[in-house]
Amino acid sequence: MTATTSPDPTAAPDGTAAQTMPSPAEGNTAVGPDRAPGASDTGSRRWWRRRGAAVTGCSVLLAVSVAGHGLLPGLPGRMSSLAETLLPWSSLAVLVLVAAALLRRATTAAAVALVVPAVAWVAVFGGALADKTSPGGDLTLVTHNVNQANPDPDGTVRSLLAAGADVLALEELSPATAPAYERALAETYPYHFYQGTVGLWSVHPLGDARAVPIMPWTRAMRATVDAPGGPLAVYVAHLPSVRVGPRGFTAGARDEALGLLAAEVRAEPVRRVVVLGDLNGSTDDRGLRPLTDRLVSAQAAAGAGFGFTWPARLPVVRIDQILLGGVRAASAWTLPATASDHLPVAARIHLSPDPAP
Repeated sequence: MTATTSPDPTAAPDGTAAQTMPSPAEGNTAVGPDRAPGASDTGSRRWWRRRGAAVTGCSVLLAVSVAGHGLLPGLPGRMSSLAETLLPWSSLAVLVLVAAALLRRATTAAAVALVVPAVAWVAVFGGALADKTSPGGDLTLVTHNVNQANPDPDGTVRSLLAAGADVLALEELSPATAPAYERALAETYPYHFYQGTVGLWSVHPLGDARAVPIMPWTRAMRATVDAPGGPLAVYVAHLPSVRVGPRGFTAGARDEALGLLAAEVRAEPVRRVVVLGDLNGSTDDRGLRPLTDRLVSAQAAAGAGFGFTWPARLPVVRIDQILLGGVRAASAWTLPATASDHLPVAARIHLSPDPAP
């Protein structure tokens, strides 16, 4: 009896075995060798969440740094001073964080990035944006770093005379330019004293004028102005420049000179004191605390806006200061640009005692 063989239903027409197809029960999801089903979507969502958390964390850190910058420990290389000098510009970081959150489609993180540091910034700097000027005052003060390479001293003098200052302080004088300023200012200011790179001109008599030793060469001075109502001690200073380099914020020489100047101010026997000049630092900078802990910024007390002074063409920081003790500011402002790389600054002050010196 001949045996017959039934054809194999899985065989191909050419007799070879056909490849088995998966049954519907087995599903049709292709599984790669390194990824489980659904792992791609889950990983993507986790990646986005991580990016949102990073933006939120940076936002909170920025808010804490702005609101409590004075309480934070110092960073190596005096970088804390540099950060505080530029602190008003921290608002730009808010925009960067919001943009980063929106690019990652993290709407909650974007809201946090906008609201939290913005509230901290407004709490610290909102008052600076308000106009705090008021009418009146007994004396007008002006200070200006005229730049020793100033190509137009005569034009600079004309601009300064237009401010109508009673007391005028100049920094960065040189042996070549100081006589020109003396001649140009003599008619308006019968009293003056200058030594080294700093000088003071006044419509009121000056007494006890002398150099203040804060550096090996003279970059600070002190004089008593016979002002209405009694003496006013006026200090004029040009502190050493600061730089940003591989070692950080090189403000050591400035801070050392500032400490010597602050010691002179603390020992000052005259109750009413004014410090004028280029201090190469903002009043937010912790390096200026030896002075700012005792004296009040005229711009902060009675100005409008930040009053940035340097560089003159596009000012981004205020390093030229009028600091007051025992007197009150009525108004403070910046003057039009001269041929210097600094803007002049002015303040109108009341000579009556400051209730909170």
